[in-house]
This record gives sequence, structure tokens and C-alpha cells, in this order.
Amino acid sequence: MSYRKQLIQLAKFYGIIEVKNYFKSAKRLTTSQIELILIKNNIKLPSKKTLSKFRRLIIFKNKYLKQLFYTVVVATVVIGFFGGVPYLVNIFHKVDYNFWKDKKDEIAKHKNDTIDKILKKNEIKSYKKDENFVVSEKTLIKKDDLIEDTISLDASVVASLFENLNYDLSKIRKGKKVRPFYISLLPKDISLIEDVKERKELFIKIILPLILQENEKISEDREKLFKLLAKKSNIKEEKNWLKWKFKEYKIKNRDISELKIRMDIIPVSLAIAQAAIESGWGTSRFALEGNALYGQWTWSDKGLKPLDSVDGGHKVMHFKILTASIEAYKKNLNTHSGYTEFREARANLRNLNERVTGLKLTKYLDRYSVTGTEYTKKLELTIKKNSLSDFENAKLLSTGLRKGIKL
Repeated sequence: MSYRKQLIQLAKFYGIIEVKNYFKSAKRLTTSQIELILIKNNIKLPSKKTLSKFRRLIIFKNKYLKQLFYTVVVATVVIGFFGGVPYLVNIFHKVDYNFWKDKKDEIAKHKNDTIDKILKKNEIKSYKKDENFVVSEKTLIKKDDLIEDTISLDASVVASLFENLNYDLSKIRKGKKVRPFYISLLPKDISLIEDVKERKELFIKIILPLILQENEKISEDREKLFKLLAKKSNIKEEKNWLKWKFKEYKIKNRDISELKIRMDIIPVSLAIAQAAIESGWGTSRFALEGNALYGQWTWSDKGLKPLDSVDGGHKVMHFKILTASIEAYKKNLNTHSGYTEFREARANLRNLNERVTGLKLTKYLDRYSVTGTEYTKKLELTIKKNSLSDFENAKLLSTGLRKGIKL
């Protein structure tokens, strides 16, 4: 794709009104004029280096472009649940407030209107809003259930977006915070990136904010748990919260000590390494077709069947978006009986006031794969070879939009 066409696609993607108006009036903009308009709107131009890296990729395949236009119609319904903006067409769950602060009120309005429409459709009158759910008298509606028409961007577009946001892994490794910028689906053409290092970096950039997001949720719950336990007595709402957490972490006897062990983060380096191994750095069929980053098995009707699987055999769990796969992965390690030693080792590190890191826990995941100890050695090698320990202390950037708009 030519440089001019890439500029036009970026302008359309970000919804630059000036460019749209020119095309409507049948006027032809020069390449220089388009560049000036993009610069004026604080959008970085594709560099020659970027063009060279992804010269074999197409920014928007025709089928995705058509779908993109369609999703504009429903974008205002879906994006509110992820804190995104209309121009990103529900691909991103949340975006930096400083970058999109003028959309805050509009997003809030869309969100409330959407909830009201859903409740009205289901004849639900009484409800309350929570961070992850709309709780009513009749039903519990999860955010993931409201995802529709999510599309996969090409690798070159994702790379350009990250470049525009100054998302640089080398800076993250040195302590810079990660923008809460979430991609729902992996690029279908990620395997076409010939440079292995570039392909791995793009994969890490995509899943790192998602992993940090899930860890942050767990950390907030863990902090709340210890605050409740420090009280002499708890009010009804607090008791109900504890009851829900016992159920979430599959603790039948309401054992507080066991809840403290299970309600804990998964080291970032470990989560990245396992996703890399299980998904082939985002290139496997299960990752691209079913957002399955961790190769979790299922024997239900839902799931992707391995090509060499016999009838009645296992399938690989299928997810609507990448976040759902990471949520399931962390729930698996924090609740399954096969990872009891992993959780106990993590708790021992806590008791000794030591850092919880991936390299300290890899040996306790021998039951994650049929290869046993060979798998744990591969995990350790992946973490070391790719310097994934650099991300152990990575944190999400706290922004007004991310904290201010919640469902």
C-alpha cells in the first residue's frame, strides 16, 4: 500500500473530520496536505522504517474495511463498556484520558443509554451498576456478553497506533508506566512479520496491558480483603462481597486462609511466557481463531478442535476477546487443584516478604503440560531469553478516564 493511502487510512481511522469533508466535496487533497492535517491532530505519520517493515502487509483488507464501516453504526452501543472512543470502533476497551478527554461525557451518555436499552428489552426495572456487571432482579449481564462486531486490525495498523501512543517496550523495561490501551483481537497477519524480534515485541505490547489489568483487579480485591479482615465486624455489603469471592475462587468451606492464598496475582513474566509458548507468540490457529492464549482444554461442545484430535477428545477453549482468555488463565492457576503447590510457593514468598516473580515459580507448573519438567525448563528459558523479568514491576498508567468511567 502506498504512503498516501496509509495516510488516508490513518485519517479515516481516527475520524479526522477535515479529511472526510474534503472527500465528500470531491476535492483532492495532496499528500502534503494530508500530512499537515494529521500532524495538526497530533497523529504521528508512518515512518519509512515502518513502511519497510510492513511492506507486505495491507493496512485494511477489504473485508475488514467493510466490517469497520458497519461497526460504526453499533460502535456507540458497544464502546461505552470499554471506555473507548467512537473513532476506535470498539476495538479498544479503555484509552488514555488525556488523549481522548473531550469524549468523556459522550462515552458516559452512551454507556447509560445502552444499559437502559438492554434492561428495557429484557423488561428489567430494578438494577444497580457494578464494575463488571449490571445486576438486576432477573439477571446478571456480563460485559463480555455485550461484545459484538469486534474486528481484528492488521499488524501494521496496530504498530502505527502503538507508535502514535509512544508505546515503547524499552522504556517500559526501565520503569515507564503502561498506558491502559487494550486490543481485543490479535492481528490475523502477525505471522507475516518476518523479523522475529519485531513480531515478539508486537505480541508483548498487545498482551502486556491486558495482563496488568487483570493483576490490578486481583490486587485491588486482595487489598480490600485484608482491610475487611482487619475490621472487628463487617456490614452486610462486605459479607456479601466475601461470599461472592469464596464462590469465585471455588472455596466451599469459606476458609479465609485459603482465600488469601488463592487471591493473588500471576507474575507478569510468567503470564507472558506461557502465552508465548502456548500461542506460538500469537500465531497459532487457536489464538487467531479463538483468542486462546493459554491452550486451556475443554470437553464441552464449545471450543476449537485440534486437527489431530479424535472424536470425543478434548477441544481448546474459545473466547470472544483476549481479556477473557487471560481471565480464564488466572482463574485456572488460582483455583485448580493441579496448581496447589504453585499457590503455596507464592504464599510462602509473601510470608517471607520476598518478590513474587516468574522465575521463582516456574518449577511448580510441571502439571500445566504433558511434558512436565521439560515444560518448566522451557518456561524458564523463555523468560530469560526474552528478558521478561523486566516487566515484573510494570504498572498501568492511572488516568482520569480509566478511573472515572466504570460500569
